[in-house]
Amino acid sequence: MTVRSAADRVTGAPAQGAPLSSGDFVRLSSLIYRKCGIKMAEAKKTMLKARLHKRLKALNFVTFEEYCAYLFSAAGMERELVPMIDLVTTNKTDFFRESDHFDYLINTVLPELLDHSGAGIEERLLVWSSACSSGEEPYTLAMVLNEFGWTRRGYDYSVLATDISTRMIEAGKKAVYEEEQAAPIPAELKKKYLLRSKDRARQLVKIAPLIRSRVEFRRVNLMDDHYDIKEAVHIIFCRNVIIYFDRQTQERLITRLCRYLRSGGYLFMGHSENLHGMNLPLIQAGPTVYRKIA
Repeated sequence: MTVRSAADRVTGAPAQGAPLSSGDFVRLSSLIYRKCGIKMAEAKKTMLKARLHKRLKALNFVTFEEYCAYLFSAAGMERELVPMIDLVTTNKTDFFRESDHFDYLINTVLPELLDHSGAGIEERLLVWSSACSSGEEPYTLAMVLNEFGWTRRGYDYSVLATDISTRMIEAGKKAVYEEEQAAPIPAELKKKYLLRSKDRARQLVKIAPLIRSRVEFRRVNLMDDHYDIKEAVHIIFCRNVIIYFDRQTQERLITRLCRYLRSGGYLFMGHSENLHGMNLPLIQAGPTVYRKIA
C-alpha cells in the first residue's frame, strides 16, 4: 500500500474526527499487547485514537481503516511500527525518582558488590536502566556511581540505558533538560554535573560530559525474547514498568531480565510493584529490591 500525498488525499472528514471502529481497535490493541506487553481495555479507545491521530495526519490518511491497512502491511510493519509504539507508550520519569532506592544503592548494594566480587575495582561495575525514558534515571545512576567512586581510586562503571521509544532515546542522548526538571538533583551534584545554558532566558541545563560519557543509550524492546546485551550486569533498574502489564507478562519479563543479571546481582522495582508469588531466582533484599540467587 502506498502512502498518499496531500494532493491525492480524498476529501471528507478530517483525520481527527475519524471514527476508530471496534474491529480496528481490537487489531491495534492486540498488536500493542504483542509488541509492548500493554493491555488496552475498551476504556483506552479514546486515548489511543487521540494519540494515533498524529500518525494519520503525518501519513495523509483520512480514516483509521486506511491507517490499519498500511500498518499491518509488510511495509507498514517495517516503517510504521516503531513510530506507532513511540506514541502509545507512556514515558514518565524524574531525576532521583523514589530517592530511597539511591540511598540503598549507595549504602548497601555498592559496598556489598565491591567487598564480595570487587565490582567497580577488579572489574567494571555494569548497571542497566531498562526503561530509561528520556534519560533522567540513567543520569541519576551515573551521578550516584561517580560520587561513590570519588574516594575509591580506579573505580570504574558504566550505565546501559534502554527504552522501546526511539524518541526518548534521542532525548536522552541530547541530555538537555529544563531547570525545573533538574530540581530534584541535590545542589552539590548540580554544581558538579550540570552545565547551564549561556542563554539564561532559556532556563536549560545539560548533563556534563563526564557523566554523559558513562551512559550508553540503545533501543531495546523488553518484550523481545532476546536482548542485544553481551555481558550480564550487576544491577538492573526496572522501575514502574510492569504496572502496565498483566501478571503473566510481568513474570515472563522478570524471568527474562534475570538471564542478564549476574548471580548476587540486584534488581530494583518500582514502589508500587511486587513480585510476590512469581517463580523467580530472586530473594527480597529490601523494599522493592531483589537479589539474584545461584
